[in-house]
Amino acid sequence: MTTMATQGAWLRLRMTSSPKSVAKSTELGFLTSQLSGVRISHGPPSDVISRISVPSFPGLQPIVARRICPFTGKKANRANKVSFSNHKTKKLQFVNLQYKKVWWEAGKRFVKLRLSTKALKTIEKNGLDAVAKKAGIDLRKK
Repeated sequence: MTTMATQGAWLRLRMTSSPKSVAKSTELGFLTSQLSGVRISHGPPSDVISRISVPSFPGLQPIVARRICPFTGKKANRANKVSFSNHKTKKLQFVNLQYKKVWWEAGKRFVKLRLSTKALKTIEKNGLDAVAKKAGIDLRKK
């Protein structure tokens, strides 16, 4: 717990040698901490709310293509990298994903897909419609 005397020494008005910057810092009404450099506003309460920046939400990330095959569900495998001295370190073995244009007979057009080589062999054997239906994928453009 700090007293008012120590708070006064800890927080001081931000002043520099030029008179223009002194006028700016006192007009804005900011205090600067000596320890961390955090700017603390001491203006009216409605002014403080407008200066608070909205924090970024960690849950809202940009959508990135994952390394998972949508047709087979294959994804990266956790494995050990074993050295000559039998020292084991973790590594990921990723799926062999390829971008491929596949002819879709029902739609009478090519469909660009990102799929594993195993899924490509399955599509060649069973057909694109059957594999997409089994995986629950809608090939129509939205």
